Amino acid sequence: MDKVNLRNLAKDNLTNLDMEKKAEIEKEIIQNLINSELWKQATTVGITVSAGFEWDTEALIKEGWKERKTVVVPKCVPDVRRLDFYKLDHFEQLEASYFNLREPNPSETVKVDKQEIDLLVVPGLVFDERGYRVGFGGGYYDRFLTDYPNRTVSLLYSGQLVAEVPKESFDVPVEYLITENGFVK
Repeated sequence: MDKVNLRNLAKDNLTNLDMEKKAEIEKEIIQNLINSELWKQATTVGITVSAGFEWDTEALIKEGWKERKTVVVPKCVPDVRRLDFYKLDHFEQLEASYFNLREPNPSETVKVDKQEIDLLVVPGLVFDERGYRVGFGGGYYDRFLTDYPNRTVSLLYSGQLVAEVPKESFDVPVEYLITENGFVK
Protein backbone atom coordinates (compact mmCIF):
# COMPACT_ATOMS: atom_id res chain seq x y z
CA MET A 1 0.00 0.00 0.00
CA ASP A 2 1.35 3.47 -0.83
CA LYS A 3 1.76 6.36 1.63
CA VAL A 4 -1.40 8.17 0.55
CA ASN A 5 -3.59 5.10 1.12
CA LEU A 6 -1.84 4.27 4.41
CA ARG A 7 -2.32 7.87 5.58
CA ASN A 8 -6.03 7.86 4.72
CA LEU A 9 -6.62 4.47 6.33
CA ALA A 10 -4.82 5.56 9.51
CA LYS A 11 -6.82 8.80 9.71
CA ASP A 12 -10.07 6.84 9.36
CA ASN A 13 -9.01 4.32 12.03
CA LEU A 14 -8.00 7.03 14.50
CA THR A 15 -11.09 9.13 13.82
CA ASN A 16 -13.38 6.13 14.35
CA LEU A 17 -11.70 4.91 17.54
CA ASP A 18 -14.15 4.81 20.44
CA MET A 19 -13.51 7.90 22.63
CA GLU A 20 -13.35 5.90 25.85
CA LYS A 21 -10.93 3.40 24.35
CA LYS A 22 -8.85 6.23 22.87
CA ALA A 23 -8.59 7.95 26.27
CA GLU A 24 -7.51 4.68 27.90
CA ILE A 25 -4.86 4.03 25.21
CA GLU A 26 -3.60 7.63 25.45
CA LYS A 27 -3.19 7.35 29.19
CA GLU A 28 -1.16 4.13 28.84
CA ILE A 29 1.04 5.51 26.04
CA ILE A 30 1.80 8.70 27.98
CA GLN A 31 2.52 6.74 31.17
CA ASN A 32 4.90 4.45 29.28
CA LEU A 33 6.82 7.50 28.03
CA ILE A 34 6.87 9.27 31.41
CA ASN A 35 8.19 6.12 33.11
CA SER A 36 10.94 5.66 30.52
CA GLU A 37 14.59 6.63 30.89
CA LEU A 38 14.23 8.64 27.67
CA TRP A 39 11.81 10.99 29.42
CA LYS A 40 13.58 10.99 32.78
CA GLN A 41 16.92 11.96 31.24
CA ALA A 42 15.53 14.72 29.03
CA THR A 43 15.60 18.29 30.26
CA THR A 44 14.24 19.81 27.05
CA VAL A 45 11.41 18.01 25.23
CA GLY A 46 10.13 18.90 21.75
CA ILE A 47 6.50 17.99 21.08
CA THR A 48 3.69 19.10 18.81
CA VAL A 49 0.46 20.49 20.23
CA SER A 50 -2.07 17.91 19.10
CA ALA A 51 -5.19 18.66 17.10
CA GLY A 52 -8.27 16.73 16.09
CA PHE A 53 -7.94 12.95 16.05
CA GLU A 54 -4.24 12.95 17.05
CA TRP A 55 -3.10 11.54 20.39
CA ASP A 56 -3.61 14.29 22.95
CA THR A 57 -0.28 15.83 23.93
CA GLU A 58 -1.55 18.43 26.41
CA ALA A 59 -1.23 16.02 29.36
CA LEU A 60 2.36 15.30 28.35
CA ILE A 61 3.14 19.02 28.01
CA LYS A 62 1.64 19.66 31.47
CA GLU A 63 3.67 16.77 32.91
CA GLY A 64 6.81 18.30 31.43
CA TRP A 65 6.03 21.62 33.10
CA LYS A 66 5.25 19.87 36.39
CA GLU A 67 8.65 18.15 36.25
CA ARG A 68 10.30 21.50 35.41
CA LYS A 69 11.36 20.36 31.95
CA THR A 70 11.69 22.89 29.16
CA VAL A 71 8.89 22.15 26.70
CA VAL A 72 9.37 23.36 23.14
CA VAL A 73 6.76 23.19 20.38
CA PRO A 74 7.10 23.58 16.61
CA LYS A 75 5.99 26.32 14.29
CA CYS A 76 5.79 25.55 10.58
CA VAL A 77 7.52 27.89 8.18
CA PRO A 78 5.60 26.94 5.00
CA ASP A 79 7.68 28.96 2.50
CA VAL A 80 10.70 26.73 3.16
CA ARG A 81 8.90 23.75 4.76
CA ARG A 82 10.88 24.13 7.98
CA LEU A 83 10.06 23.63 11.65
CA ASP A 84 11.25 26.11 14.24
CA PHE A 85 10.81 25.22 17.90
CA TYR A 86 9.84 27.70 20.62
CA LYS A 87 9.77 27.39 24.39
CA LEU A 88 6.20 27.08 25.66
CA ASP A 89 5.45 28.19 29.23
CA HIS A 90 1.64 28.26 28.98
CA PHE A 91 -1.02 27.50 26.41
CA GLU A 92 -1.91 31.19 26.00
CA GLN A 93 1.33 31.53 24.00
CA LEU A 94 -0.27 29.53 21.19
CA GLU A 95 -2.09 30.90 18.17
CA ALA A 96 -4.07 29.32 15.35
CA SER A 97 -1.90 29.19 12.25
CA TYR A 98 -1.02 27.08 9.22
CA PHE A 99 -3.73 24.40 8.68
CA ASN A 100 -5.40 25.66 11.90
CA LEU A 101 -2.63 24.14 13.99
CA ARG A 102 -2.01 25.60 17.43
CA GLU A 103 1.52 26.87 17.20
CA PRO A 104 3.67 29.19 19.29
CA ASN A 105 3.36 32.91 18.74
CA PRO A 106 7.00 33.94 18.04
CA SER A 107 6.44 37.38 19.58
CA GLU A 108 5.54 35.75 22.92
CA THR A 109 8.03 32.89 22.97
CA VAL A 110 11.75 32.19 22.65
CA LYS A 111 13.17 30.20 19.73
CA VAL A 112 15.25 27.17 20.74
CA ASP A 113 18.04 25.63 18.66
CA LYS A 114 17.49 21.99 17.66
CA GLN A 115 20.70 20.87 19.40
CA GLU A 116 19.17 21.96 22.72
CA ILE A 117 16.23 19.54 22.39
CA ASP A 118 17.16 16.36 24.27
CA LEU A 119 14.10 14.36 23.26
CA LEU A 120 11.89 14.96 20.24
CA VAL A 121 8.43 13.39 20.15
CA VAL A 122 7.81 12.85 16.44
CA PRO A 123 4.18 12.63 15.27
CA GLY A 124 2.97 10.19 12.67
CA LEU A 125 0.04 8.14 11.44
CA VAL A 126 1.54 4.75 10.50
CA PHE A 127 4.81 3.15 11.63
CA ASP A 128 6.85 0.03 11.04
CA GLU A 129 9.11 -1.62 13.61
CA ARG A 130 12.21 -0.11 12.00
CA GLY A 131 10.94 3.34 12.97
CA TYR A 132 9.90 4.50 9.52
CA ARG A 133 6.64 6.40 9.50
CA VAL A 134 3.98 7.97 7.39
CA GLY A 135 3.31 11.46 8.67
CA PHE A 136 0.90 14.09 7.48
CA GLY A 137 2.58 14.56 4.12
CA GLY A 138 4.47 17.83 4.41
CA GLY A 139 7.93 16.39 5.02
CA TYR A 140 8.60 18.92 7.80
CA TYR A 141 9.84 16.39 10.34
CA ASP A 142 12.02 14.48 7.84
CA ARG A 143 13.75 17.76 6.97
CA PHE A 144 14.16 18.63 10.65
CA LEU A 145 15.53 15.18 11.51
CA THR A 146 18.27 15.14 8.84
CA ASP A 147 20.74 16.82 11.19
CA TYR A 148 18.94 16.51 14.53
CA PRO A 149 21.54 15.01 16.90
CA ASN A 150 19.50 13.73 19.85
CA ARG A 151 16.86 11.14 20.82
CA THR A 152 13.59 10.67 18.91
CA VAL A 153 10.46 8.82 19.97
CA SER A 154 6.96 8.40 18.56
CA LEU A 155 3.79 7.66 20.50
CA LEU A 156 1.36 5.32 18.81
CA TYR A 157 -1.39 2.80 19.25
CA SER A 158 -0.39 -0.78 18.40
CA GLY A 159 -3.02 -0.57 15.64
CA GLN A 160 -0.82 2.01 13.88
CA LEU A 161 1.96 -0.54 13.34
CA VAL A 162 2.30 -2.20 9.95
CA ALA A 163 4.82 -4.72 8.61
CA GLU A 164 6.53 -2.17 6.38
CA VAL A 165 6.11 1.49 5.52
CA PRO A 166 7.09 2.57 1.99
CA LYS A 167 10.46 4.28 2.41
CA GLU A 168 11.99 7.05 0.33
CA SER A 169 15.61 8.26 0.32
CA PHE A 170 14.81 11.34 2.42
CA ASP A 171 12.84 9.47 5.13
CA VAL A 172 14.47 9.44 8.56
CA PRO A 173 13.40 6.70 11.00
CA VAL A 174 12.43 7.41 14.59
CA GLU A 175 14.71 5.77 17.18
CA TYR A 176 12.06 4.61 19.65
CA LEU A 177 8.40 3.66 19.33
CA ILE A 178 6.13 3.53 22.38
CA THR A 179 2.65 1.99 22.33
CA GLU A 180 0.08 1.27 25.01
CA ASN A 181 1.97 -2.02 25.50
CA GLY A 182 5.40 -0.39 25.97
CA PHE A 183 8.43 -0.05 23.70
CA VAL A 184 8.27 -1.63 20.25
CA LYS A 185 11.72 -0.42 19.28
